[in-house]
Amino acid sequence: MSCGEGSFLFCCLLLLSLLARGESLQPEKKIHNCTYVVTVETTCTKGADTSNHVSLRFGDTNSNDILVRHLNSKHVRRVDPLEPEVLDDVPRKPFQACVVDEFHVKGQCVKSPICYLYLKLAGADDWRPGYAQVKVVEAAGSDHLSSDYFYFRRYLPRHVWHGFDACDKEVTPFGIKHQRKVFERSHHLIKF
Repeated sequence: MSCGEGSFLFCCLLLLSLLARGESLQPEKKIHNCTYVVTVETTCTKGADTSNHVSLRFGDTNSNDILVRHLNSKHVRRVDPLEPEVLDDVPRKPFQACVVDEFHVKGQCVKSPICYLYLKLAGADDWRPGYAQVKVVEAAGSDHLSSDYFYFRRYLPRHVWHGFDACDKEVTPFGIKHQRKVFERSHHLIKF
């Protein structure tokens, strides 16, 4: 056996041993996840509360779409609607009338300000949210990525995405033209 054949054989054995240990030949892509604080107010109208599952979808102009299938399970605490003071950290049922709920969500990081937010109600009862807002809770200087307030103040239709999109608008002589947003099956699901 010559020297060239021996080094080729050694390289093949080394490669096989790395693959057998589960090593990958491709460089790993590090997916950086960010933490978001979602604040949702339920109005004080009679029958405004819900016990149904609520889903949330938000994102930025760069098609960074964050989808939370059951926002109810991410409930952290109730906050005072007039001041950013925490009322309690006791787990309670979210989406009660006259209450502002806070949820912590993890997902891929947005690269531009959050400009759309949709809610989806699944179930038989009605729900009337007042507003929703998403804050990016990461390194200093990420405040500019947080969303403005999205005001609903009406009962949500059931089983459809309902919300607002302030991304990609263009002023034309006929009014403001919005780009149509089509959602595909998300590969950025937040699993429980």
